Amino acid sequence: MAHQPVAVYPGSFDPFHVGHAAIVDRASQIFPRVIVGILKNTGKDSLFSPEERLEIISEYYKDNGAVEVRSFSGLLVNFLDERNASIIIRGMRAVSDFEYEFQMALMNRRLAPHVETVFLTPKEEYTYLSSRLVREVAALGGDVTGLVPDQVKHRLEERYRKATHPPTR
Repeated sequence: MAHQPVAVYPGSFDPFHVGHAAIVDRASQIFPRVIVGILKNTGKDSLFSPEERLEIISEYYKDNGAVEVRSFSGLLVNFLDERNASIIIRGMRAVSDFEYEFQMALMNRRLAPHVETVFLTPKEEYTYLSSRLVREVAALGGDVTGLVPDQVKHRLEERYRKATHPPTR
């Protein structure tokens, strides 16, 4: 039986948005199993904890047996080895993403020659979309409908409602 490649789509996903979901959906059409790898980045202030992101994204994919959601820290290539994966999925929105992504792909190849990086471009309507922009819109009270899955929208509204309306005593 031929080896069935496992792909990992790594990122901070803070928050997970429809552009991320579109990349996962496309990757799962190419690979039989896709792992969404949530990076635990302790050096970065995050809106949602890694545990919250794991919960949110797992809920989103609960009915999709081809998608697994895990969190990790440390080197991505070590996480791939732990999960018996050999493919890294990266979204490339614009030419401005290319230099960074290319450097990362080459470093990962140097660290783990058996690992390949596959770049997927988003749908045109998501090329502008980033987690940073979603956080900014939500923080300023803007409507994120259509930018994030419903469960993320509700969490964002709850998070920023608490931040702008602290409990009264």
